[in-house]
Amino acid sequence: MSNDGFSWGLPAPVLQLSSLRTEIRRPGVTVRAVDGVSLEVAAGECLGLVGESGCGKTMTARSILRLLPSGGVITGGSVRLAGTELTELSERDMQTVRGRDIGMIFQDPASCLDPTMPIGRQISESAVVHLGADRGAAAARAIELLGMVAMPEPERAAGLYPHQLSGGMRQRAMIAAALACGPRLLIADEPTTALDVTIQQDILELIDDLRRQLGMAVILVTHDLGVIAGRTERVAVMYAGRIVEQADTSAVFADPQHPYTEALLDALPELAGPHARSLYSIPGRPPEMTEQQIGCSFAPRCRHASEWCRSHEPTLDGDHPGHLFACFFPVGTVTGATEASPSRRVSAWTGRQNPGARPPARLPGLPEPGSGTSPLLRVSGLVKDYPVTGGVISRRTGTVSAVAGVSFELFQGETFGLVGESGCGKTTVARLLVGLERADAGAIEFRGTDLAGLSGRQLRAHRPGIQLMFQDAFASLDPRMRVRSLLSEPLAIQKTVRRRGHRRQVARILDEVGLPPEAADRYPREFSGGQRQRLALARALIQRPALIVADEPVSALDVSVQAQILNLMRKLQRQYELSYLFISHDLSVVRYMADTIGVMYLGKLVELGPAEDVCTTPAHPYTAGLIAAVPAVTGETRLRPVVRLASNLPLATSPPSGCRFRTRCPLAQDICAQIEPPLQRGVPGGQFVACHFPLDPGALDGTPWHTRVSSG
Repeated sequence: MSNDGFSWGLPAPVLQLSSLRTEIRRPGVTVRAVDGVSLEVAAGECLGLVGESGCGKTMTARSILRLLPSGGVITGGSVRLAGTELTELSERDMQTVRGRDIGMIFQDPASCLDPTMPIGRQISESAVVHLGADRGAAAARAIELLGMVAMPEPERAAGLYPHQLSGGMRQRAMIAAALACGPRLLIADEPTTALDVTIQQDILELIDDLRRQLGMAVILVTHDLGVIAGRTERVAVMYAGRIVEQADTSAVFADPQHPYTEALLDALPELAGPHARSLYSIPGRPPEMTEQQIGCSFAPRCRHASEWCRSHEPTLDGDHPGHLFACFFPVGTVTGATEASPSRRVSAWTGRQNPGARPPARLPGLPEPGSGTSPLLRVSGLVKDYPVTGGVISRRTGTVSAVAGVSFELFQGETFGLVGESGCGKTTVARLLVGLERADAGAIEFRGTDLAGLSGRQLRAHRPGIQLMFQDAFASLDPRMRVRSLLSEPLAIQKTVRRRGHRRQVARILDEVGLPPEAADRYPREFSGGQRQRLALARALIQRPALIVADEPVSALDVSVQAQILNLMRKLQRQYELSYLFISHDLSVVRYMADTIGVMYLGKLVELGPAEDVCTTPAHPYTAGLIAAVPAVTGETRLRPVVRLASNLPLATSPPSGCRFRTRCPLAQDICAQIEPPLQRGVPGGQFVACHFPLDPGALDGTPWHTRVSSG
């Protein structure tokens, strides 16, 4: 294979990029966003483009479409689509190419779909403009496309507006719009960021099916290595606007050659190994790309770099024509394994990492033998319903059962992980714990005091002990306030520290979360995503709480930044004996962080137990389905059988009778519709499960436990 990235032995490429260079020119500064990128994609092939934020992935995709930000210009190289040079087309001709020949799935469908138009009309508009279809035929085509992307009730969905759809449904509508004209090339830019693992699985399989049916070429842009591993034939790893490694996906994951690729893999919680080991954290930050780089751009962050690397620039070549890398000292197969760079990466999902190392699951009312320690937090029978209103006078028409009888315990210094799909009630539990919502029933005992029964004034006295890290750190920080004011505000409100001591406390907490002292004088907008998450953690820690409720704290971060935040949270936990309630839809992250895991479904806890037991021998079919949907980085076979969850998620306004999961459960029987299963110790694995037919931890074929017992 040549250095330009061609001659892969595949059919004639649909897209060819050759030495593509893109700059963003602003007054006094030029950003070299794409610096000599060469790649190709054949019909029916999926190419993964992976790297940290700011590495040039999205700008490469936008350069293909010539949808560049203000000041953006292609300064060199070639972009050929089926033999047509796109860089030479006029803007009018490019408008014809966009949508007709190239479809684009943008990262945030909510901001890309017109809120004033029904989605059916938005999908049909492309066929009307590019194919000259009449309105009636285009509307019928829109419904057909919605059915093709597995949208529930496509005829009805075509008349809905974007705000009436869930995140997964909006993503399906965006895919349908991108496919309206049957494009030759589909570019999917982070199509599953922040989606549940089950919805992510559906979206990725949908893209896979459509590219095979339609023979499309697909470029999948993402920072999620698990998505890349399971869905692409080839992968290109980008750093600082350049491709640093390119090969078949299996070759890159089995034997990465570039230290940057190796570092990204070592930062994954799934490959972290034992619970006690910290994730590998790539030091520093990617270069700003505003100045000409001297030497290897990754050298300042590389654990293998030498002086030669800092003064010479490597070219993209390799020992094998199908595996290219830009490195003077490729890592290859490691012969002397270190803790940070194992010679063989084993997925945590293939087996138990450290059996018996986690504490047993506990429930209120079930005392532990020989234990004299009281829990820091005890939640008992927690209930929260929201009224549904309609009509001119806002008459109550129904009830949303957000939290329905949730009970668990959390001890000092431990982490309780709460997982489940969007809408299961995780965030509502968090808001109830910190007092942003009032429970309709149940108890929240914190250090022996029932917070649910306190008045607003009494509750404020206990607030310093429990703090919340919001999912969106940027939205939770006032953009008009400097960091010093943001961090000292809780101290002023609670009057826990004299005003003269505020500056000292702010400096202390900034140092503890790894931010420089000068950060106190900056605004939130001046920080990166990872730094803003550190600020959110600093604000939660400033009053020295005993419990931090972390709601999806790393859901939208790159894997390298995610590793830094998780390592920091664990370090501070050991330092202050903190307790965490860690909420996430990413089971790999929760498994790495948590001692105990609770699995929620439609307001109910359906499984509760030690993290290792829940993840390696799930007892509830829902838990097994969530685990089966986790993208497998290594491609190894997991211990649990594949339990595929049906996509017909019921509404919380009318949850099913009996077991709420029964409408999606492959093991459901008549009793499941009649009697609600209690949360009780149901299998000899240690965890509690709310299921009439829990899975047998010893059966690899998904046999329910009761069947195995009755058969001898």
